Amino acid sequence: MMMDIISVSELIEKMIRFFSGNLRDINHFMAVWSYAKIIGELEHLDSETQFILEVAVVIHDIACPLCRQKYGNADGKNQEKESEPLVREFLADTGLEDGQIDRVVFLVSHHHTVTGIDGMDYQILIEADYIVNAMENLYSSENIENFIDQVMRTESGKRITRVTFGL
Repeated sequence: MMMDIISVSELIEKMIRFFSGNLRDINHFMAVWSYAKIIGELEHLDSETQFILEVAVVIHDIACPLCRQKYGNADGKNQEKESEPLVREFLADTGLEDGQIDRVVFLVSHHHTVTGIDGMDYQILIEADYIVNAMENLYSSENIENFIDQVMRTESGKRITRVTFGL
């Protein structure tokens, strides 16, 4: 008997419960999800790639609480290192297929690595997370322009970033 696959909204609710009371982390993943959803749709991703993107974006910072406890910070490389078992456990009862879970694990485990980007789901995750991090951390216009020029590949991501930051 096949299990129904969790919807993105159900996954968001599950992630809100996971981050219970941590308003910064909840707001962050919700903002990243919003940008990723919009960019993915504007880039006309197929429905499977869009779904995997949204799942990965919703849980991309799942290792932050553990990293803060274990290392005293949520450094990106530590998040990447610690995320796989957390992602697998979190998605175990969601009805996602093994291949889908493997892809989400890969994306979450690489969401601070801007080299070797191997798909639109990965590209858009990187772009959307950067946009929100730039807002939260008040990145300079020069930093943002460099990221647009050197890392961003989607036309809609570039457009949205320029308009968002008034560039």
